[in-house]
Amino acid sequence: MSRLRKAGPWLLSAAVALLVAGTAVRAAVGPAVPAHAATRSPIAHRVVATGRVMPPARVQLGSTVLGRARHVLVAEGDRVKAGQVLIQLDDAEAKAAVAQARAGVAQAGARSSVVRQVTSLVATESLQRARNDLDQAERQHQRMQQLHASGAVTQEQLDDAWRALENARSQKQAAEAQARSAGPSGGESLAASASLSQAQANLLGAQARLEETRIVASVDGVVLSRTVEPGDVVQPGKVLMVLARDGDTQLSAHPDEKNLSALRLGQRAEASADAFPDERFEAKVGWIAPAVDPERGTIEVKLSVDHPPAYLRADMTVSINLDIARKSDALVVPPDCVRDLNTDHPWVMLVESSRVVKRPVRLGLRGDAAVEVLDGLEEGRLVVPSSAGPLSLGARIRPRPLAPEAPRGL
Repeated sequence: MSRLRKAGPWLLSAAVALLVAGTAVRAAVGPAVPAHAATRSPIAHRVVATGRVMPPARVQLGSTVLGRARHVLVAEGDRVKAGQVLIQLDDAEAKAAVAQARAGVAQAGARSSVVRQVTSLVATESLQRARNDLDQAERQHQRMQQLHASGAVTQEQLDDAWRALENARSQKQAAEAQARSAGPSGGESLAASASLSQAQANLLGAQARLEETRIVASVDGVVLSRTVEPGDVVQPGKVLMVLARDGDTQLSAHPDEKNLSALRLGQRAEASADAFPDERFEAKVGWIAPAVDPERGTIEVKLSVDHPPAYLRADMTVSINLDIARKSDALVVPPDCVRDLNTDHPWVMLVESSRVVKRPVRLGLRGDAAVEVLDGLEEGRLVVPSSAGPLSLGARIRPRPLAPEAPRGL
């Protein structure tokens, strides 16, 4: 026990000495700090934007006549074919008008047939009789002239023969006019034909009005909405249904206009619907708006989807990762390692001879997990991330290299 008491001060002094020595050593070599090595890796510069699923076209359907909806044959979400009846209006009055117009056509047709077959025949026979009567009257007049010259008949009898001849000539002229009128190019025939044409036009108009009581799909597509129920009175021009026309699926996005110079037709993108965040599908840029939205400072981009997933619906919200540039071999570091990343003078905290120094860098592509360094850094050099905490430039450290992250989405 006495020995322990005697050794106590010595042991305490030794412990203090070791602690001081350890502190001095740590101060000499610096604290352990995580660091990333600049490595070569593929990188893609992506623009992330929110967009919507666009149908190829929206087709609005309505009625052109005032009427009452008798049957509504489809519901929202139903697929329809072009020409399919969607809404049937009350058509009793229109059908009656068609029947009346058909009767008018039949009547006018019968009249035309009578003119063409019966009246024309009667007129031809009347003309022939008039010609015969005129020949007989001419012969009679000549005979009476001869008899008058020999004194066999009186002047009065000769005058009667002359009047009979003039009457026969008048009757022949009237018969000729009647025959011409009843002929194919005559007035009576033309009037009958005109009446038939008018009746046929009335029938076509009545049939068109009957067709207007049937509202049909003009395209193949899907019913997006309907605002009519059986029994409703519909007004001309009011939208009753909206269809999404079948066709190529498109996405519409509005990235910031600062990305306009990097956008190109055909650039590929990866998209996911917000309702199905774990499902991803391919898209590519098919159209870039010719003008910038001055209020929002964005540019509209439409992307085509060659193989759309079955769950996509019109107006769905989608997230779009658009590849605007890519390199297969670039010198990269994590974004956290670049200080003042979004300024005109980015720099890194470089490990040099166990001390941290400031090194300006020139950047290239910026990906989700990496930033390309074009100038100012060599492959394998260690840089300290900002997450390592505050460090003074020139401070001594013990760098602890971290494993590089695997590139994503390449």
